[in-house]
Amino acid sequence: MNVDTRSASRIKHDKKLKKKAKSGGFESLGLSPPIYQAIRKKGYSVPTPIQRKTLPLILAGNDVVAMARTGSGKTAAFLIPMLEKLRAHSPKPGARALILSPTRELALQTFKFCKELGRNTDLRITVLVGGDSMETQFEQLSKNPDILIATPGRLMHHLSEVEGMSLKSVEYVVFDEADRLFEMGFAEQLRQILTQLHELRQTLLFSATLPRLLADFAKAGLKDPLTVRLDTETKISPDLKLAFFTMRKEEKLACLVHLLREVVSAEQQTVVFVSTKHHVEFLFEVLKSEGIDLAVVYGAMDQTARKINVAKFRARKTMILLVTDVAARGIDIPLLDNVVNFDFPAKPKLFVHRVGRAARAGRTGTAYSFLTSDELPYLLDLHLFLSKPVRPAPTEEDIVSSPGLLSETEEAVSRGDTVYGRFPQLVLDTTMERVRESIDQSTDILALQKACSNAYRLYSKTRPTPSPESCKRVKTLAKEGLHPLFRKKAGTADAAAAFAERLKNFKPKQTVLEAEGEAAKAKKRKTPLADSVDVMKRKREVHDRFVKPRENAQNSLRESVQQLSTNEVSILSQNICGDGLKIISNNFRDEEFYINSIPSNRHSELGLAVDASDGFGKNRLDTEVLDLVPEDDSGVQKQKATYHWDKRSKKYIKLNRGEKITASGKIKTESGAKVNAGNRNLYKKWSERSHMKVSKFSNENDDDEKTDGRKRKGGFDRNNGSGRNKRMKQIPNAGARRELKGVEEVRKKRQESKNKSTKKGGFANNRGKGKGGSVGRAKGKGSKRR
Repeated sequence: MNVDTRSASRIKHDKKLKKKAKSGGFESLGLSPPIYQAIRKKGYSVPTPIQRKTLPLILAGNDVVAMARTGSGKTAAFLIPMLEKLRAHSPKPGARALILSPTRELALQTFKFCKELGRNTDLRITVLVGGDSMETQFEQLSKNPDILIATPGRLMHHLSEVEGMSLKSVEYVVFDEADRLFEMGFAEQLRQILTQLHELRQTLLFSATLPRLLADFAKAGLKDPLTVRLDTETKISPDLKLAFFTMRKEEKLACLVHLLREVVSAEQQTVVFVSTKHHVEFLFEVLKSEGIDLAVVYGAMDQTARKINVAKFRARKTMILLVTDVAARGIDIPLLDNVVNFDFPAKPKLFVHRVGRAARAGRTGTAYSFLTSDELPYLLDLHLFLSKPVRPAPTEEDIVSSPGLLSETEEAVSRGDTVYGRFPQLVLDTTMERVRESIDQSTDILALQKACSNAYRLYSKTRPTPSPESCKRVKTLAKEGLHPLFRKKAGTADAAAAFAERLKNFKPKQTVLEAEGEAAKAKKRKTPLADSVDVMKRKREVHDRFVKPRENAQNSLRESVQQLSTNEVSILSQNICGDGLKIISNNFRDEEFYINSIPSNRHSELGLAVDASDGFGKNRLDTEVLDLVPEDDSGVQKQKATYHWDKRSKKYIKLNRGEKITASGKIKTESGAKVNAGNRNLYKKWSERSHMKVSKFSNENDDDEKTDGRKRKGGFDRNNGSGRNKRMKQIPNAGARRELKGVEEVRKKRQESKNKSTKKGGFANNRGKGKGGSVGRAKGKGSKRR
C-alpha cells in the first residue's frame, strides 16, 4: 500500500494546480516552465478562442490553416508552440523557425512579442525587414539565429546575396496575414521560398479570409492541413435584422445621409461598406460637409493613420466607420450595432462576412443594404444561399385595392421572410437637393465625385457576375412599394401615394402638336395646327377600330401561347396568320439549330465533376474560400508581373508593383530609393571588411553521399582527408585569426619581438659610429692639413 508522504500544504497546492489544469487554462497544455512563466508574466491566464482551438493542434505537430481577425490573439497562437518546440539555442548552423509577415510594422511587432515570450530562454531572434542596413542584418545572421522574422522581399534579397545561405534547416514556418501577403504581390516570392524549405517541416497559415489563390497555395505547401475558424460564415445570427432598399444609383448618397441621420440611433456604432477607396474619400468629404463625424479605413491607407482611425472608433469617439472590404478584413469590432452595405456585395459569402460582425454574443443588430436595378440578381443569389424566401413590398395601388396585404406582409416579416422596398420619394427629393448643393459648392468634392464614378465603372466590370437563373427571375418580379420600415412613419397616406404612382404611368391621348392646336382653336386663332386637329381626330377614330381589337386579341394569344409547346405555337400561328393576326412570340430561337451558351445538362455535369471545387466531396478549404473584389485599379492589375532586361547579368529581372527602371539601370522603389537591379555583392564586401561569415547549413547525409560518390568514381579529393577542411568551412568565422594563444605561441612571439628590438638597436649604433667616424675622419684630415 502506497502512503502519501506529502505535507498537507503540498497536497492542497497540488490539488489547486490540478483544478486549474482542468479549467482550460494554459496549465492544461503541458508547457515547459520557462514558456509558461513568460505567459503568466504577460498577464495571460486563459487562452483566447483562436488559441484554444489551434494550440493543441499545433503542439501535436499538425499543419494548420487558421482564420482569425486582428486582435484575436493569433500571434501568441503560433509563437507559444514555436518557443515550446525550439526551447533552447542550437549550436548547429541554420535557422530553425521562419515567420513571414507582409509589412515591416507587423514583423517588428511580432519580434517584440516573441522576445517577451522567450525572455526565459536563450533563443536568438533576428528580424529581416526592408529599410534597415543590410550589413547590420549580415552581422545578426552571422550569430546563428534560431528564429527568423522577415518580410518576403528582404528574405529573398538575403538568399540571393549571401552565398550558401539555405532554409533547409527550418522546421517551423508561419505565414502571418497570408491574405495580405498575396494581396501585396508576394505570391511568386512565397512559392520560391517554399521550394527552398525542407519537406519535413510544420507549416502554419494564419489569415483573416481565404481567397482562392491562397487556398491553392495551402494545398500545395501544406500536408493535410486542419482548418480552424471561429465563426461559421454560412449562417446569419437570428438576432440580426435585414433591411433591403431599392433605389436609383444617383439616390444612394441621399439615402445614406437620411439613414445615418434619421433611422440609425446616434448612440449606435455603424460600419458602412463601400466598393472602392475612391468611394471612401468622396463619402468622407460629403458626410463631413453634412455635419456627420466619421472615421475611414481603406487598404492603401498608411498603417499609422489606419490604427488611429480604428482606435478612435473602438473608443466610441466616432460612431460611424467607413471602410472597404480589403481594409475591414482584419478589423475585429466586438460590439457593433449596425452594418450598411452602400454597394451590395457580389458574393453571398461576402455579405455574410460583412454583416456577421453585428449581433454577436446575444446582442441585436441591423444590416441595411442598398440595391440598384442591376444588383437585384445578387439579392436572389444571396437568399438562395441562405435558403430564405424574398418578396417585394406591396405597392400603394395594391394596398388601396386590397387592404389585407399589409397584415400579410407583416406576418411574412415576423416569419423571417425578406421584404425589400424603396425609400419615400419626398424624403429623397429634399435630401438630394441639399446634398447636390454642398457638392457643387466645392471643387475638391466635384473632383472626388468624378474619380468615384470612374472607379465604380471599373468595379462593375471586374466584380463577379450573378447566376443566369437569378437574372431570369428578376424579370418576373413584381414592382416593389414603400419599405415597411418607412410605412410606419409615413402614416395613412396610401391614397395620395397611389395617385402619385398613377401619375408616373400617365399616358396622354394627344400629341404635343394636337394639344397646341386645341389651345389655338379654343382661342379662335386661325393657324395650320388648329386646322389639323380635326384631321388627327378622324384619323385616330378610323385606326382605333382596327388597333384596339388587334391589341386585345394579341394579349389573349400571348397568355395562351405561354402554355403551349413550340410545335403547337407554329401550327397555331399558321392558322391564325391567315385571318390577319400574327403571333409575336417571346422566343425567337429555332430550337433545332440554336446552340445555347449554357448547356442544358450543366447541373448534372457539375454533380459528376471530378474537380473538388465543383463536386459533392468538397475539400474543407474550398468551402472556406472567399475572394474580395479589389478596391482600386492597382489591385486589379497586381498580379501582372513586369520584367526588365538587365544588360549586365544578361537576363530578365522581375519588378514588383510600383517599381520602375531609371535611365542608369537602377530600380526605383515605391519609397523613391534607387537600388541596383541585380546582385550588388554587399555580403562579399561586408565579409572582407569585417572578417565574418554567415553560417552555412549543410545536411550531413548529403555530404556522406557526395563523398561516397567520389570514392566510387575513383576520384581523389586532397582536401577530403578526415573531413576537417569541410567542417572548418561550415564553422562560422573559421577564417578569422585566433585571439587565444598557447604557451609556445606566446614564447615565439616574445622571441620575435626581442630580435626586432636588438636589430633596431644595432642599426642605431652603427649609424652613430658611422656618423662619428666620418666626422672624426674629417677632423683628422683637417688636422693633417694644418
